[in-house]
Amino acid sequence: MAARLKERYTKEIAPAIAKEFDISNPMAIPRLEKIVINMGLGEAIANAKIVDTGADEIRAITGQKPVTTRAKKSIASFKLRQGMPIGTMVTLRGDRMYEFLDRLVSVALPRVRDFRGVSPKAFDGRGNYTLGIRDQLIFPEIDFNKVDKTRGMNISIVTTARDDEQARALLKALGMPFRQ
Repeated sequence: MAARLKERYTKEIAPAIAKEFDISNPMAIPRLEKIVINMGLGEAIANAKIVDTGADEIRAITGQKPVTTRAKKSIASFKLRQGMPIGTMVTLRGDRMYEFLDRLVSVALPRVRDFRGVSPKAFDGRGNYTLGIRDQLIFPEIDFNKVDKTRGMNISIVTTARDDEQARALLKALGMPFRQ
C-alpha cells in the first residue's frame, strides 16, 4: 500500500503545481527527494550511552535505523576528540519519507505548545526547507515515561524545486502549516 500523501501528490498536487508555475515537462515538477533527520548529541562527549538513547528515539520516530555521526576534528576547548560519536541521523526516501511527513504535519506539529505555524523563512535559496524541533515528545511514538531529557532535532526536507517559491508551494500543498 502506497503512502496516503504520495497518492495525493501524484493525483492532485503535482498537476496543480505544474499549472501554477506553467511547467509542461512532468519531470520538472517539484517533488520531495529526501528528508534528513539529525539529532546532535553534544552531551555524548561525557557519556557515550546518550548516543544509544538518541538513536533509539529516532528509530521509534522514523522506523529506520539511524547512523551515528562522529566528530571530524578534535576540538580541545570542547574536550572533543576526532572520531568520537556526537550525534545520530537518518535519511528517509520513498514511501517512508511520505509517511513521516504526513505524521509530522498532521500529528506532531499540532502537539507543539503555543503552535502558530512554522517559519516561512527557513528555505535555503535552492528549494530545501529546514525545521528545528526543540523536544522529541511531540511525536506520539516516544514514551513520555522513558525520556530522561528533552532533546531537539533538525528536519531537513530536500526537494527538486528550482527555487524557494516552488518549494514553498509544494510544501504548502503537502500540508505544511506556514505562519502567516
